[in-house]
Amino acid sequence: MPRIYTFGEALLDIIFEGGQPVSAWPGGAMLNTSVSLGRLKLPVSLITEYGRDQVGDLIDTFLRDNGVDTSWVCRFEGHLTTLALAFLNERREASYSFYKDYPAERLCGPLPAPAEGDLLLFGSFFALDPAIRPALRRLLDEARRGGALIYYDPNFRSSHLDDLPLLREEILANLSGATLVRGSDEDFRNIFGARNVEEAYQHVSSHCLYLIYTASSEAVYLRTPRLSLTLPVPPVKVVSTVGAGDTFNAGIAAELFRRRINPGTLEALTENEWHGILSTAIRLAGQVCGTYENYIDKDFS
Repeated sequence: MPRIYTFGEALLDIIFEGGQPVSAWPGGAMLNTSVSLGRLKLPVSLITEYGRDQVGDLIDTFLRDNGVDTSWVCRFEGHLTTLALAFLNERREASYSFYKDYPAERLCGPLPAPAEGDLLLFGSFFALDPAIRPALRRLLDEARRGGALIYYDPNFRSSHLDDLPLLREEILANLSGATLVRGSDEDFRNIFGARNVEEAYQHVSSHCLYLIYTASSEAVYLRTPRLSLTLPVPPVKVVSTVGAGDTFNAGIAAELFRRRINPGTLEALTENEWHGILSTAIRLAGQVCGTYENYIDKDFS
């Protein structure tokens, strides 16, 4: 049976507003995406790691309660699950501090072999971590051989700019390994100095021909060899932007999966079909902006 696989970090997000903690939820970009997909009743598996501690137990129970398969989770001993402190500014955007305690050996367990009909989503700094790269390379090789559709979100924030010279080749390798890339204006400004979607696509298209470019609350852009599409983002009341991009990714993945799109049929998607796919993603992301949770409501339809 076809599945959606997400590969990324798992942690506990503690959100602060005005200097005070206001909520705590399991987080990590691909964890957020997987929970939204699970709540949409889609078959999703998260490939990640967390400790055999109380926070890890909380995350594990939460994932399973939300329909996320944890068969490919590596649970390590003697170290603590990661914590992320998210501090909201006046625009409800978050800056982060991370508290990590990983073992020397990372993701050393078995990995799935995504095949035709499957989707594999990966991204963020987790996909650039030298300790994670060997496992990710094996997974991407299996997915490409199997004919899975591979979706990459670099999610590269300004806090990592000092490391960019060391990480650039890995980012380019991830772009080249993807069927479809989704990134924000901030991502491509940080990575390439791109000022707009055209400059971003000029850089990305030499590695991957399909780009979804999001510009916060302004618009979503699609660039492919055949299509150029722009969708405005309707105004929403924002409580927190944490998880909005991850839920946008869930919307894209859900639509591609439901439409049974694979690398060979991606080019055949029409402008109207892409409009429907992007509209779903925008709607899901907007719903998450109205809550402190990192994922869509359980009763979202």
